[in-house]
This record gives sequence, structure tokens and C-alpha cells, in this order.
Amino acid sequence: MESTDGGDEERTTKGSAWDLPDLPTGTLPPHIQLQKTRVVCNKEAPTNTENVQYAGAYAAAGVDNTVRLDDFRENFRVEVIKLTEDDMEFDLIGLDASIANAFRRILISELPTMAIEKVLIANNTSVVQDEVLAHRLGLIPLNVDPRLFEYMSENDTANEKNTIVFKLHASCAKGGSRITVKSEELKWLPNGSEFLLAKGNSASNQDSKQKTYTSFSCSQDSLPEFADNPIAPKHADIIIAKLAPGQEIELEAHAVKGMGKTHAKWSPVATAWYRMLPEVLLLKPIEGDEAEELVKKCPVKVFDIEDIGRG
Repeated sequence: MESTDGGDEERTTKGSAWDLPDLPTGTLPPHIQLQKTRVVCNKEAPTNTENVQYAGAYAAAGVDNTVRLDDFRENFRVEVIKLTEDDMEFDLIGLDASIANAFRRILISELPTMAIEKVLIANNTSVVQDEVLAHRLGLIPLNVDPRLFEYMSENDTANEKNTIVFKLHASCAKGGSRITVKSEELKWLPNGSEFLLAKGNSASNQDSKQKTYTSFSCSQDSLPEFADNPIAPKHADIIIAKLAPGQEIELEAHAVKGMGKTHAKWSPVATAWYRMLPEVLLLKPIEGDEAEELVKKCPVKVFDIEDIGRG
């Protein structure tokens, strides 16, 4: 069983500062080094949770606490532990927890994605209210690179560079059985909206071509970025609604570029969290039944029991 040496025991016990051994200039005492580099989980609460940023914090010991970019580059590294299509796990080594938390917040709220923002409902006789239906559609992830689109401001017209249009038309025939409407029924409209704006009463409007809710100058599927990779929901089996016989949903959904700090539907991650790498220090030898119980309590088998020879 692993145990700590005398130095570890010294740094965890309380005593007078006058009892500390003399250290060469440029070296921090063990208890200060512990305070600087470790968060300690005590019975009541964790300690050493604050980061010391002041360059002269340890000047009395001859230690320069200045953050230098060259030193950061030398000590910092990223190790990818797991990488799949849906999740990623990695270790940030040589980085303060506050920076790791800032990175987590950026992942949640400051990375742009495409999400459905406007829903034009022509007919909805399902039990799902229009507002709830629009909210559900907004949370469906879309398989598209947001870097290929521009942000849309309030005064911009929806065009092929800032808007993606989907249509959904599902109905359940009378006398049939209930059906489930899933995200696979959202069909991409590369030419833009098919819903017509209301006509005016003037003669000029009657002679001109009727406008739609978008103004596309070209078809999106003619662009090389989408020729071999058509836009669609990321997952085809997300349930949108269930229709009873005689019920129908007909709508258009317009997706635009945004960030999670505006609305959670633009957040590219479901959850983003971090934890500090644990370092377990045993303050005294553990023997007998206590050692066996400690080994059983750790599911990843961090601890092992060693036979101690008796002379």
C-alpha cells in the first residue's frame, strides 16, 4: 500500500514558521508550494482554491511569480484521452483551473452554430402548441459548418449566405393509426422559402413576381460546399410530435447563425465540465482489514496491497 514520506507528513501538520528549515533563495517552503500548486480537499471544505497571480507574491523567498509566455508554452500540453463523434475527453496539463473553467464557458456560450430561429406555421392541428413546436425545432442539431454562413442582423434580408430553410409537411390520414413525426422529415430547401408573402392591392404588385420570405440569389446546393454534403438534421430519429388520425403539421423552419450566450439552442455542447486530477496522499500506513476495504472502495484499482516482510 502506498504511503507518504516524512516530507508529506510535515507539510500537512501545523507548526510555527520559526521551525521551518532554511531553504536556498528561489525555493518555496513545502507548505507554500502546496498552497500554490494543489487544491486540498478537507473534511469541511476545499482549501487553496484561489490562484495567486501577483508577480511579487513570493518575492521574499526570491521566487518570481511572473507569468511568461515562453514558460507557459514549455510546460503546457494537451493529451486527448477519448475522441468520438459525440464526445471528447482531454487533459490540460500545466494550466490553472481558472483558465480551464474559462475554456469550458467558451465552449458553452461563445462558439457559433446554426439553429432554427424562425418557424412559419401554415397549419398545426396536433396537440403540440405552436410555441412548443417552434421550441422543439430550435433544439434539433443541424449537420452544417457554421463557418460557411454569415451572422444575420435585424435589418438583413434572409439570403443564401445567412439562412437555411427547411420544410415539414406531415399528416395522418383519417381512419389510420397514429404516426410519429421525426426530424428526418425536415427537408432542406436549397432555393429558399416556398411560402409567399401577402400580396398588395396595387397593380404593380399584381404584375410583379410574388415574393417569398427569403431572397436567394442562387441555390445553396449549387455551392461546392454543399454539393456532396447536403444540409440536414444531425440525427434523424428525434421525435417532434405525434399525430392522431386527421391531424396535420405544415411549416417552414429558418435556421440562422448564433451563439449559446444568446440562447441555449446555439450551444454546440450538451454538457462541458472539468475536474482537477486527484492526487491521493495517505498520511499513515493502512494495514489489515482497513487496507482491503480501501482497495475495494476504488473501482479503478488505484490501490494495491503489499505484503510487509517481518524480520
